[in-house]
Amino acid sequence: MRSKLNYYFTLTLFFTFLLSFAQQRPGPTAERIKITGTVIEKISKQPLEYATISFTNSKTAKVIAGGITNPKGEFNIDVFPGTYNIKIEFISFKSIELKDKNLKESSNLGTLALVEDAAQLNEVVIRAEKSTVEIKLDKKVYNVGQDMLVKGGTVSDVLENVPSVSVDVEGNVSLRGSDNVRIFIDGRPSNALNMAEALRQIPADAIDKVEVITNPSARYDAEGGAGILNIILKKGKNQGFNGTFIVSGGIPETYGLSTNLNYKTEKMNYFTSTGYSYRTNEGAGLTNSQYFNPDGSISKYIYENRETQRTRKGISTKTGVEWTIAPNTFWTNSISYRKNSGENEDLVTYNELDSQQNFTSYSYRLNNGTNKGSNFEFASNFLKNFNDNGHKLTVDGSYSKNNDVDPSRIDGINITFPSENTLSTTFNDEVQKQFQFQADYVLPIGKGSQFEAGYKGNFNNLNKNYDIFSSQSTNNSDINLSNTLEYKEKINAIYTQYGFKINKFSYLFGLRWEDTNIDVNLLDTNEFNNKKYNKFFPSAFVNYEISDESSLSLSYSKRLSRPRGRFLDPTPNISSNINIFRGNPDLDPSLTDKFDLGYIKRWDKVTFNTSMYFENTTDVFSFVRYESGEFVNGTPVILSTPINIGKEQKFGFEFTLNYSPIKKWKINSSFNLYNTNTTGDFMYTNSQNKVIVQNLDNEAFSWFARVNSRLTLPYKIEWQASGMYFGPSNTAQGKSLGQYMVNTAFSKDILKDNATIAFNVSDIFNSRKMKSETNLSSVSNYSEFQWRKRQFNLSFTYRLNKKKTDRDKNAPKNNEEDGGGFPG
Repeated sequence: MRSKLNYYFTLTLFFTFLLSFAQQRPGPTAERIKITGTVIEKISKQPLEYATISFTNSKTAKVIAGGITNPKGEFNIDVFPGTYNIKIEFISFKSIELKDKNLKESSNLGTLALVEDAAQLNEVVIRAEKSTVEIKLDKKVYNVGQDMLVKGGTVSDVLENVPSVSVDVEGNVSLRGSDNVRIFIDGRPSNALNMAEALRQIPADAIDKVEVITNPSARYDAEGGAGILNIILKKGKNQGFNGTFIVSGGIPETYGLSTNLNYKTEKMNYFTSTGYSYRTNEGAGLTNSQYFNPDGSISKYIYENRETQRTRKGISTKTGVEWTIAPNTFWTNSISYRKNSGENEDLVTYNELDSQQNFTSYSYRLNNGTNKGSNFEFASNFLKNFNDNGHKLTVDGSYSKNNDVDPSRIDGINITFPSENTLSTTFNDEVQKQFQFQADYVLPIGKGSQFEAGYKGNFNNLNKNYDIFSSQSTNNSDINLSNTLEYKEKINAIYTQYGFKINKFSYLFGLRWEDTNIDVNLLDTNEFNNKKYNKFFPSAFVNYEISDESSLSLSYSKRLSRPRGRFLDPTPNISSNINIFRGNPDLDPSLTDKFDLGYIKRWDKVTFNTSMYFENTTDVFSFVRYESGEFVNGTPVILSTPINIGKEQKFGFEFTLNYSPIKKWKINSSFNLYNTNTTGDFMYTNSQNKVIVQNLDNEAFSWFARVNSRLTLPYKIEWQASGMYFGPSNTAQGKSLGQYMVNTAFSKDILKDNATIAFNVSDIFNSRKMKSETNLSSVSNYSEFQWRKRQFNLSFTYRLNKKKTDRDKNAPKNNEEDGGGFPG
């Protein structure tokens, strides 16, 4: 974020220097002298690239000359002899000014060390430009462009490597162990009904960075009890024409081709990013169940095995133009389009045994499905900088439309006496439209104080028709599963916040108000659910600068979790006819009070960040399994669905460590452990028509850890490896078992560093399997599922007129990265 701001700032200064120099230089007979020096970071001694050096007339205060440092932190600037005030600046660092410096001949100013200005209003930046992770007190920023492990992958692969984030085998995202997380794309919330599938449709090569915000301020959406993930897509801004081309292939059969092109003039910046991908995912699973009689004795066993193969192909593109209307005014418009299609093959086999484990029957269900979808979005952003001190106004608007059609056919056979064939077909047709508008105003007041205010409107309309037909005319249960889902959402929000600094303390207090009106209707069965409410969401942040190397922060925010995606979608997953999942359209939102105490400390080679957090949530969502009342050949159908069960309290610790033992070796690691205490009851009617009240009180301890290592080998070969482990935890109806995954990758720059070839292996040991145990009064089972088996991928990247380390150095000073433009 800060690096991008620095480039914007650099561009403005650079042209200012050139203009001033052209207007005020002495006559042609005067000889210029050469002023050199080096700018470094005081603590780590690392060079500061793109630091700005300005020479101003000591009497008139007019800028005479200037320049920026190279990757080694060096500068070399020609000036005419005279007396100057020399200022060295780098955004988020305290500037140095050399007053009345009399320069008569070429000279070297020596090494100039800058110290980080840790007293920012709402963040302390810990610079990690050379690593893949930037640690800040209020967020973590994961720079995807430097990660070899995700080449040829999707956004889901990217998120698997992000600190504090975990992705289960079905693609569902959680933050600090909670799946009540809000997903943003380019600062705008994504309301896709199937978020896991939506994330798999965006290639990793299109991602620039991911921001993880665990405790957002009032500026951000109140939604997302666990926090916010903002996925920022690439948008080139280098001067002139430049681009990147990437081609990849892998096993199982996977192909990808993408390009990111950019052409920038003084007033206009044209950019486009386009990619095509074809992916094959092979998966597997099993569910081994024991069924019990009313007296508790075993009645039978069913062993269910699953083999899946999914293919996805699609093209995505984003094209836009940024117009520099004036040196301080920018207008950006872009159009995004994605089109995807795919095929799903899901084979489920059943072996049934009696209580003595003697074979009694065999059956299978083969689900062949296809899916087609498209997404269109137009987005516009206007930015007015009133001065260089942060006084600005931003206005954003966007419109998007998404279409998805998913028909499938399920063939089945039950080999008993007499044998029975079945046929089911499903059809899903979904159309979603969304319009968003927001305005944000930022006003610095004096030194170290800032006022912000803004409005945001989010209007979302979704219509989904799903039909399920069965060849078994005597079974009407399938007919009852067909319906039309109508989802209408209207959210209006206003916010204000004020930040100020007193000595070593920085404060940020905010208040947000949101008015929500949501309709979740099932039209065919005349089931109407309206959720209408408005609430205040306060936030408070206090930061104490212990020293230039360490800071302490305390924060609070009230958050809201609206049920979305698979939680609400009532479309049943009937690939198995005895274990069915469906969403619950009558879910209520949950409210969370979040407290976070953070500490950050940096030494020469180590950056350490830790947080202690507490979350208190009411009306929390939880998945339960129970008997639906239906039977298949005498076997009760078990339904899995989310419900509001009561209250949840979570207390945890998180540790993040960046360590560079030598210049060529960098290690990023994170560790999260937490205890969750849930209270609530669930009532249902079992297959014997008996009302069962199940107590879901549960206390669970869990943890997960992640280590990422990047090492430069001989011949400049880069080697990267990562390992993740997710610890076991108890649930109200059983437990989830531990799982681990190891990835590795190699890369080598070729063609005079204009190209890179990379090879990666995902899930080396084929161990990424979600395993769980469930215990009910009528059935207990063990299940595991693997969404994607081990994959190999080879990629080739070619850079046209663009160095590997180019970082938007000529970009205007807009709001994309400094928080002001992030939706409120």
